[in-house]
Amino acid sequence: MAAEADAKQQQTLEFQAEVKQLLNIVINSLYTDREIFLRELVSNAADALEKLRYRTITDKEVADPDLPLEITIEVNEQDKTLTISDTGIGMTRDELVENLGTIARSGSRAFLQQLAEAEQKDLNLIGQFGVGFYSAFMVARRVQVLTRSFVPGEEGCQWVSDGVGSYTIDQTRGLSRGTKIILELKDDAGEFASPDAIKRIIKRYSNFVPFPIIMGGEKINTVQAIWVRNKNEIKDEEYTEFYKFIANAYDEPFYRLHFTADAPLAINALLFVPQENLERFGFGKIEPGVSLYCRKVMLQQNAEGLLPEWLRFVKGVVDSEDIPINISRETMQDSALVARLRKVLTGRFLKFLGEQAKADPDKYSEFWKKFGIFLKEGAASDYAYSKDIAPLLRFESSKSEPGKYISLDDYLARMPEKQKHLYYINGPTREIIEAGPYLEAFKVRDLEVIYTHEPVDDFVLTNLAEYKDKKLVSADQAELDLPEVEEDKDAGADAARVEGLDLKNLLAFMKQALGDRVSEVRESKRLVDSPAVLINMDDGMTSSMQRVMQALHKDIGGIGIGQKALEINPGHKLIKGLESLRQKDADFATLAVEQIYDNALIASGLLTDPRDMVDRMYRILERALAE
Repeated sequence: MAAEADAKQQQTLEFQAEVKQLLNIVINSLYTDREIFLRELVSNAADALEKLRYRTITDKEVADPDLPLEITIEVNEQDKTLTISDTGIGMTRDELVENLGTIARSGSRAFLQQLAEAEQKDLNLIGQFGVGFYSAFMVARRVQVLTRSFVPGEEGCQWVSDGVGSYTIDQTRGLSRGTKIILELKDDAGEFASPDAIKRIIKRYSNFVPFPIIMGGEKINTVQAIWVRNKNEIKDEEYTEFYKFIANAYDEPFYRLHFTADAPLAINALLFVPQENLERFGFGKIEPGVSLYCRKVMLQQNAEGLLPEWLRFVKGVVDSEDIPINISRETMQDSALVARLRKVLTGRFLKFLGEQAKADPDKYSEFWKKFGIFLKEGAASDYAYSKDIAPLLRFESSKSEPGKYISLDDYLARMPEKQKHLYYINGPTREIIEAGPYLEAFKVRDLEVIYTHEPVDDFVLTNLAEYKDKKLVSADQAELDLPEVEEDKDAGADAARVEGLDLKNLLAFMKQALGDRVSEVRESKRLVDSPAVLINMDDGMTSSMQRVMQALHKDIGGIGIGQKALEINPGHKLIKGLESLRQKDADFATLAVEQIYDNALIASGLLTDPRDMVDRMYRILERALAE
């Protein structure tokens, strides 16, 4: 009779053919990194402990009430075994069949049919079946599960399988509350019996599990998941230590943002700006630095797509319970939800930067010097956020102190009522810009001009096109639509400008000398002190953008400088002298016209090969010295 009772207690269940196929997919095809199995098992243990903590509130009695809520990991390098134990809710015999037999249900046939229809491309479907436990078979040739339910009086049970053909369930006496999983490791998985390897994996994936993880009498997960705590209860020192841990840093963060949101997604986020931008020191492109968690368990370390690429300098963690994940925890099921998460995070971070800029402009200026290039990248390339980034942009201007920045809002606040547009001009330095001819028309009208120094700046402002209904216009464009100059100048100034000039014939002569290098030569309405200036005729194409195009194409012979007009100042002595020279010595006048053109090219930064100009200068000097 006793043998008959034992036979009734022990059951060996055969997996169906479909289930074998499913196990093969889970073990061999689902995960890209075998060490993920440990994260899955620790996560399951933490869930069991959390369930017990809840049941102790609703149930009066639990088995072994004095047991501490913790996870214990043991390794045996000689026997190549790994054991993971928890003192959580445990399982009854029926629950053991239900939970660890999940993939043996008839539903697996429907799953495999869906997988076949998807041509095995959509492994996200596996997430519906809760088979993370079976990742253990990636590293184990045999798995034992010893468990006892929290319900008083329930017997302990044992589940054993090699993950191939069957699993066995039996009763076991002498077990405490909770679950113990013993993995007999495969020959090629001996590394997972190493204490150092286990500690490294735990610290990487499960460091913030809300229960102690004990190994060799030592608590492994020593850093708290402070992002789920009330920020009013966290000290600055705690934030700094956490930042150093997750960013592998040795200094304090420059900025930190800790926020919680309930809609449209439940989010706990803790984001940091580092002290330095390593890209500008030549360390190569920064990799994404924000990791994704779900209930303190890491899903993706340094997750791509969690923030736009132009925010790759941001470090931190984001925890969301609303992101559905597949069993591998490595890819997220719903890209639309990921996009919503990215939208919330990006919008909140940009809002935070705006708040910091107002609260402490000097500190924000320091941030801008180091990290402004990333915001420019976003404004130039990401249409979805360019308008949100615009108020955060900073520039020098003709009315700012050297080295001091203004915002576009600062510019608008002091615009004259008659001014229609916002103006900007590009140059390598402030000194070079102010020495050039393009500011003359603005100086005489006392109009502010934004100074841009990086090639990307003009792409940013061209992409924005306008700011708060004011068009952004480059100062080297053909039609500026500037206010009229006040009538306090010489009444005969205009007449003096052209006195003694055959302007029409001079313009024609200069156009003939320059040929198709310019689209036209015309009288300037903007020049005051300079003899000539090159003006862009291509709408939306600035000189700095053309310089970038020239640099990109220099290895294939370069490209043209686009449609340009040469504007001349009839009141300048050089232009008056050119008219006289044209009538006496057309050849020498032609050399002078070409030199004026090259000088204008230099002022616009578009002269890439000075050899012809140098040769011409020598010829001009020879003629001048011979007279």
